[in-house]
Amino acid sequence: MAFTFQINNDVKFKHDEKLLAKAEGFRPEIKKERIHPARIVEVIEDPLKLNGVGVTESDKSIDKIEEYGLKRNDKMILDFGDHRVGTFKIHIDQTGSPMDAPLYMRIKFAELPAELAAESKDYEGWLSRSWIQEEFIHIDELPATLELPRRYSFRYVELKVLDTSPKWQAVFSDPMVVTETSADYSGFEPMRFEDPELQKIYDIGVKTLADCTQDVFEDGPKRDRRLWLGDLRLQALANYATFDQTDLVKRCLYLFAAMTTEEGKISANVFVKPENVPDDTFLFEYSLFFISTLYDLHQAHPDEELIRELYPIAKKQMNITLKMFDENGKLNPDENYPVFVDWSNNFNKDTAGQAEMIYVMKQFIELAKVVRDSEISMYEKKLELITDYAKNVLFHPEKNLFATAWDEYNIASQVWMVLAHVMSDEENKSIMQTTIQELFPVKNIATPYMYHHIVEALFEAGLDEEAVHLMKSYWGKMISLGADTYWEAFDPDQPEYSPYGSPIVNSYCHAWSCTPVYLLKKYVKNK
Repeated sequence: MAFTFQINNDVKFKHDEKLLAKAEGFRPEIKKERIHPARIVEVIEDPLKLNGVGVTESDKSIDKIEEYGLKRNDKMILDFGDHRVGTFKIHIDQTGSPMDAPLYMRIKFAELPAELAAESKDYEGWLSRSWIQEEFIHIDELPATLELPRRYSFRYVELKVLDTSPKWQAVFSDPMVVTETSADYSGFEPMRFEDPELQKIYDIGVKTLADCTQDVFEDGPKRDRRLWLGDLRLQALANYATFDQTDLVKRCLYLFAAMTTEEGKISANVFVKPENVPDDTFLFEYSLFFISTLYDLHQAHPDEELIRELYPIAKKQMNITLKMFDENGKLNPDENYPVFVDWSNNFNKDTAGQAEMIYVMKQFIELAKVVRDSEISMYEKKLELITDYAKNVLFHPEKNLFATAWDEYNIASQVWMVLAHVMSDEENKSIMQTTIQELFPVKNIATPYMYHHIVEALFEAGLDEEAVHLMKSYWGKMISLGADTYWEAFDPDQPEYSPYGSPIVNSYCHAWSCTPVYLLKKYVKNK
């Protein structure tokens, strides 16, 4: 993973208590449900599943779980039937001679079988090992009911007895997860497709979104567990296409608006537990996407009062970013305010960033019209300048592609220019056809975040068949490898890829991957 930590300890943040109070007023109800495991399973080699690891049903029956005594190094894997987010509880007793030593055990939680095969002691990745979902526990007296206080994200739970004594064995019963989500299914009407593959892609997208819908739109319930603005933009679009929980989008926007730097810049992400804290990480388009998220909300559910309240914060993001463009309309990137586009730094991002600015400026001007901003004409002229630079300098007619400052032609540049509708509809279609011919198949891109934008650009260019094909080959491939929810990172050419050095810390339920529900509803419906 090329994206690196930012440490900006000298940045000072403001806290607008009025806006924070409004965010608190939109805090959702967390719905809880008790779910018991469906079966007991064992890990097996399976070349068709992620990392060649799958599961098969054990000879042991979940209905007779209390009959199985576990001694030193014995283990049992519980399968909860689908991806779950919540707290875990289990009753433990002992059988045999009197308990003459404590029970020492490990409980391991896994979203996919690949994690069950990985050992935490072997992890040497750069991300904190504290994210690994396992607990080492001593219990002095049995029987006891063990209730773990942490929230986990998993389908499988491995119970391993590290030691008892030769005289007795541990016995388990009544395992359950108390799931947590604020997703409201009461008014949700799922889409139905004649194509079973599209139906599966849609259904798993809904599940992914629901498990990331907590007291904010989390990026992932297993790891990070926070509110990122780039993720929020996509989650909000998926939300309007499914649960349509407008208040939760408002809560997230208020949180970002309430905690800006002293100069008014919005952080790339915020923490909400144990209290509201903005992170000292800043990304070029993530701050801009505050504007996009506000615009998209107004498109889905017009709210002029909200626009008027949050417009000054949106305008500040636009003004800060405009300072990065020279008198010719060219983006001059700032390493302290990096253009993200995708994790990979194997391609130049200047042109994609230029397009992202055009994309957002068009939305900003529409918001400016709502509040009747007297400076609209200035922004329109800036947009024209930045767009003209893209058309006249960055676009190379002989290639029918946009180039970067390195004279590089990459997919991201074409995709964002098409999404920004810099050229006409006919030209956009031609550019994406050239992109397919010259730059496909997609290589060295390992995030559903970027794949979303590629698929959407194909749809926007009128290449529906190609868009659906890419959706099936990407999200469908995750499903074939065993996905119950969509992943944070996935490279079809390297399914075992981990940006962190091990699958044990990968997030296999990540919000920026849920967008097929939005794409299918907007562009496909049930064709």
